[in-house]
Amino acid sequence: MFEQPQGERAPAKGVPTLQTIKELGQMATPAGPWGEEMPFHCLTIIGQIEGHIVLPPRNKTTKYEHVIPQLVAIEQNPKIKGLLVVLNTVGGDIEAGLAIAEMLTTMTTPVVSLVLGGGHSIGAPIAVAADHSVISATATMTIHPIRLSGLVIGVPQTYEYLDKMQERVIRFIVQHSRVAEPVLREMMFRTGELVRDVGTVLVGAEAVRVGLMDEVGGVSTALTRLAQLAAQREGGPH
Repeated sequence: MFEQPQGERAPAKGVPTLQTIKELGQMATPAGPWGEEMPFHCLTIIGQIEGHIVLPPRNKTTKYEHVIPQLVAIEQNPKIKGLLVVLNTVGGDIEAGLAIAEMLTTMTTPVVSLVLGGGHSIGAPIAVAADHSVISATATMTIHPIRLSGLVIGVPQTYEYLDKMQERVIRFIVQHSRVAEPVLREMMFRTGELVRDVGTVLVGAEAVRVGLMDEVGGVSTALTRLAQLAAQREGGPH
């Protein structure tokens, strides 16, 4: 029989490599008290959502090219009964954020989002893309018009493109939340609330009151809702 050399230990089954943690920022789902796999997967959307341009290494980022394959893998894994998306993001690339949001809203796996700290800018569509959205009492969400960074060509086509991008964001939020379109537009283009800027900051219960988020709560609330959604799916038609 082959014996493991002393001083060396084989990696435990299911333990991720250091490279996986570095690249994806994800560890394996913790096992339950009897060693069984937990039914829900946790995905974090933190820092700035990175798109087609690589951000400086000092920036805390969520890379969409890492998130999307994870969502595909989660959707194909029958052992995963639900997905908890935890957001604490300042926003970021519009198309990358919308891509993640579209992936979430088209999944058959039950999805619950939890906004902790902040779910600003393009983080809002990701938060409302879930089947149920939860925001902590002290978390904030900033609703504002889209912005472009870097060189902007001052021609009519640029402004038409911006307008189309803005409509995509507004349409997605309205379709996947309870907020009315006139209310969303008024908050988005409101002046005077943000210093030297345009938009609205919503704190906890305010986001629920306007219909953007579903309820105020924390981790236990989000997991309870996810368990309920998973049970409904298991009991539904196959």
